[in-house]
Amino acid sequence: MRTRVGYAGGAYPNPTYHDIGDHSESVQVDFDPAIVPYGRLLDLFWESHDPTRPAWSRQYASFIFVHSSVQKKEAEESRNRLSSAFDRPLITEVLSYKGFTRAEEYHQKFRLRRDPVLMKAFRELFPEERSFVDSTAAARVNGFLAGFGDPADYCGETPLWGLSAEAWKLLRRLAEGRL
Repeated sequence: MRTRVGYAGGAYPNPTYHDIGDHSESVQVDFDPAIVPYGRLLDLFWESHDPTRPAWSRQYASFIFVHSSVQKKEAEESRNRLSSAFDRPLITEVLSYKGFTRAEEYHQKFRLRRDPVLMKAFRELFPEERSFVDSTAAARVNGFLAGFGDPADYCGETPLWGLSAEAWKLLRRLAEGRL
């Protein structure tokens, strides 16, 4: 439903990109398990990176931060199932969630911020930064611009999000280019 980027996993107070302390760069995901089960999110997580590659530093380490014993069990089971597919050990750790600090504004919805037409449309809908970052529409469009999502969804969707006709025309053109 929503994503935001930031820092998690450490005890260092008030991490920032230039003073991250013992935290790792992280993505926080709000989801409805009736629509996207936690197991599917885990599958996407494992597919999106090499869990055997050592990190250069803790800032870039691979972690799954779980919010419950049920999530912990499912994450560990998915990790164990996946481990047989690699000839090297998985380095990704499963840790208990202890908090999240949002990254600076310029890190949020990075792909979307690079498009002036779409940003103008989103700023009209969400003039406050926090509402923009927490927007489901912004999360979907940012992901699409990063190469995720089914282009057919953008070609066929009606403008339900309140975006301008110009913004939808651009999204449809981009989607048609990926079909």
